Amino acid sequence: MSQIYGDSAGTPEGNTAKNSAVSQYYRTHIMWGVHSPLAGLFCGGLIAMASARLAYALTVAGALFWVYGLSTLVFMVSKPVLPQKGLNPILIFLTSLIGGFYLFLLWFPNPLLVSGTVCMILLVPCSCIASGIFERVKSCDPGEAVLRACREALVIALLMTGLALIREPVGCASLSLPGGVQGIIEVFGAKDGAGFFPVRILAGSAGAFILMGYGLSVYARFRKPLFPAGELE
Repeated sequence: MSQIYGDSAGTPEGNTAKNSAVSQYYRTHIMWGVHSPLAGLFCGGLIAMASARLAYALTVAGALFWVYGLSTLVFMVSKPVLPQKGLNPILIFLTSLIGGFYLFLLWFPNPLLVSGTVCMILLVPCSCIASGIFERVKSCDPGEAVLRACREALVIALLMTGLALIREPVGCASLSLPGGVQGIIEVFGAKDGAGFFPVRILAGSAGAFILMGYGLSVYARFRKPLFPAGELE
């Protein structure tokens, strides 16, 4: 520990520096920090829409990595020439352009899947801007910044995929993957698609928000003890 905080680790100044470093660690932590994707859940609507089917969740997860990673990389490379004022419109254009390019690339192998997920993919640039990722990584190295952006995208993608693995099999009695001539391949599925009533509500948006509410309650229960008093404000 003294190697991290210096020879003054046992002094009041060293303890203050240690506490400040620990506080900064938890504030920026990818899972427990106040700016983590789960803390704000700024993309709750996107998660609710995309987790309706596993095929949708996997497609949108790819868009998350594509938009978060490439947008951050372009931002870091072009940061010296970007203006300080009026930066937000530029970032909106950048993320939307990269998201549109993802749709363009996906259209050729699977146009039917794109037609079913275009609204969700168009929300990914909005999620990227709302996350504040560009503000957090502007003082980092390009490699570190891209890694941070991909890690945040991974957290959202895992939450989305996990909800899809619950909602689709239980609510619709099916499980789907991207691909095939119809855009989606069903690994298994009920003939009538009725699911297991009354838990069929999980297939709807209301079910997604119910599951997210339970999940966030558990998350908050484990997150709060990690922070000293006042750190979560």
